[in-house]
Amino acid sequence: MIEAVELGKSFGDFAAVADVTLKVQEGEIVVLLGPNGAGKTTTVRMLAAILRPTKGYARVAGHNVEEEPVAVRQQVGLLTEFPGLYDRMTPSDYLQFFAAVQGLPAPAGRARSEEVLRRFRLWEARKLRLGDFSKGMRQKVALARALLHDPPVLLLDEPTSAMDPESARLVRKCILELKQAGRTLLLCTHNLAEAEQLADRIAILRLGKIIAFDTAANLRRRLLGPPIMELRVNGSLDGLVPALQELVQVTEQGPDWLRYLAPQPSLLNPQVLHRLSELGAEVVTLSEVLLSLEEVYLGLVAGGEKALSEAEALLQRRGAAPTRRAEIGDAAPKGGAER
Repeated sequence: MIEAVELGKSFGDFAAVADVTLKVQEGEIVVLLGPNGAGKTTTVRMLAAILRPTKGYARVAGHNVEEEPVAVRQQVGLLTEFPGLYDRMTPSDYLQFFAAVQGLPAPAGRARSEEVLRRFRLWEARKLRLGDFSKGMRQKVALARALLHDPPVLLLDEPTSAMDPESARLVRKCILELKQAGRTLLLCTHNLAEAEQLADRIAILRLGKIIAFDTAANLRRRLLGPPIMELRVNGSLDGLVPALQELVQVTEQGPDWLRYLAPQPSLLNPQVLHRLSELGAEVVTLSEVLLSLEEVYLGLVAGGEKALSEAEALLQRRGAAPTRRAEIGDAAPKGGAER
């Protein structure tokens, strides 16, 4: 549904986007992560046929963004980082106006406007002026506008920005429902927890280029190493560790717990549990230690593609060594997973 190949945009001598190549499948959520100025918003505007690319090309819902901009806009629901609203209008009138712009007949526009206002719990405020709305409420109106014509592709720039926790949760639920309905979504956000919750895949931008594009789990694994499992038993570990070290590589341990590397959890974990059962140990919990996406993100933003390649090479040389992160010099994030 979304395809970009070597997409770039320059303003004079400044390359806001240098080289973006990505593909988003139907029914997939891809999140763009990157620091301010990385090129996320410019990329979204090119994909929405608002900005003309300087180089490369992009197709959205089967239409070329340069050759068929009107067709692209008809197939895209766009939420910009700073959505402009008509402050003297009510949300109901505002949405009906944009429904008409999108070509919906008046009765369908009224029905669709009511539907999206109710969806975002704005129906009771439908007769108030938009100028009296809070920033979070205005963001929800802008998102409702993006959904008016039920587009197959959604480009959302900071969709939960300035929202209270309840509203942000409502929007995230809506995004997941849209995915389940087969919509294709490209999101920009600075909220790493939100990115990990929503994204099928994550693209990290740095200086206008995508330096990593994969699932959150694979990005963690590529930079930080294989999964780490934490095992807790009822009682003491006395005598158990040597038996387990025949199966796994233990990295840390305490009186009643230990952690071990699990390059293939589905194979190793059953073996570990079987061995403990043979030894008569009572397992309280066995769970994965969640390594932070923030560590991956900060390491890549600081070191770029070099950080990723160095980390992968180091992990390969070590054969998945017992450290929880790759040693990538000063660019590596400090600290470890907290207990």
